[in-house]
Amino acid sequence: MSENSTTIVEKLTHPLREFLHQETSGGILLIICTIAALTWANSPFAASYHHLWHTYLAIDLGGMALKYTLHHWINDGLMAIFFFVVGLEIKRELIAGELSSMKQASLPVAAALGGMVVPAVMYYIINSGNDGSAGWGIPMATDIAFVVGILALLGKRVPLALKIFVLALAIVDDIGAVLVIAVFYTSGISVNSLLLGAVVFLVLILMNRIGVRNLLLYSLAGIVLWLAFLKSGVHATVAGVLLAFTIPASSRINTEKFTGDTRLLLHEFSDAGEHGENTLTNSARLTVVTEIEKNCEKILTPLQKFEHGLHPWVAFAIMPVFALANAGVSLGRGLDTALLHPVSLGIILGLFFGKQIGIFSFSFAAIKLGLADKPAGISWSKIYGASILAGIGFTMSLFIANLAFSSAELLDVAKVGILAGSLISGITGFLILKSALKPE
Repeated sequence: MSENSTTIVEKLTHPLREFLHQETSGGILLIICTIAALTWANSPFAASYHHLWHTYLAIDLGGMALKYTLHHWINDGLMAIFFFVVGLEIKRELIAGELSSMKQASLPVAAALGGMVVPAVMYYIINSGNDGSAGWGIPMATDIAFVVGILALLGKRVPLALKIFVLALAIVDDIGAVLVIAVFYTSGISVNSLLLGAVVFLVLILMNRIGVRNLLLYSLAGIVLWLAFLKSGVHATVAGVLLAFTIPASSRINTEKFTGDTRLLLHEFSDAGEHGENTLTNSARLTVVTEIEKNCEKILTPLQKFEHGLHPWVAFAIMPVFALANAGVSLGRGLDTALLHPVSLGIILGLFFGKQIGIFSFSFAAIKLGLADKPAGISWSKIYGASILAGIGFTMSLFIANLAFSSAELLDVAKVGILAGSLISGITGFLILKSALKPE
């Protein structure tokens, strides 16, 4: 491969490599916060752990008081930003990524469908007729940060095609989780609030259509949309996804014009002063730099600006805080009983067996039936290892568990199942992929 073609490939894959790097680092921080939460909740200071997250925080907005526990603010407030970024990633993938064409999307869609249906059915069979039946959505989720973190531990031996398959699968999985939350984990609908949310959503779509690109305007409208959903009965995080789908994804100028104009401006810059200067000593150069800056603003889409700006905050702040607030469960008493509880058992079997059976069998069927193409250089053993790894359902599983169970006892049992199922899937998937990636 020539040096020029290598440079082009590096440029094309740079956004993916940057995303993977952030997810890897975020996954490590997520693990640290999970261990910290478990340690804190099982230490002599356990009471302070629970007291902290149940501390009330009130905000008065023009006479409308919002008074919720810190735990509630994290799960309904900060996680709305998490879902907004998830929505941006989904939109990007649908427009220009691995889900942009039927040919590209068919395999990860089939895999994700199997990875959602089989675990949910497996869980429901075990818990049908008991108090835990509402938790069927818990083992459907895949945690991108943890999965990417484990893939990073395997190093450069992991083919790029396998990483793309896993990421696309997880994105489709997120779409399924959002739909499940919106449709099945909603209660006590407030029609007026929902109508307000619908009006704001239509305004956001209109803003997109008429070419509004100001991030502040979208942010303010997004806050109103979030408030409407917060009071509507539909979970507030759904507002984040809806907002994401209204954010413009096209640039003001095309890449050809950007390249041509910028090249001319750089020539003007070079001609307007001495080479090697460290300061802008004349107004001509300052004018050129300003024009280049305007060009950069025109080529960047609002979607890219939001995603690039918020993703580090989600990976390094919001998700770790969520883990710290939700992963703390007492393991000292009755751990064996908790592990054998139908809710915990359903989650463990769903995440570990359900995920691998569903993803691998649906992928196999889609390829053999000619509905999808098998990625070049990816063996069945690698797909199987990735199927097991997708059983790490930490963040989204914890989130759905909080929606499914109002009982603290069932929620704690569910957390034990999520931690155990994710740990087993992570270790087993790592070992199988490590073996599959050995040079032949």
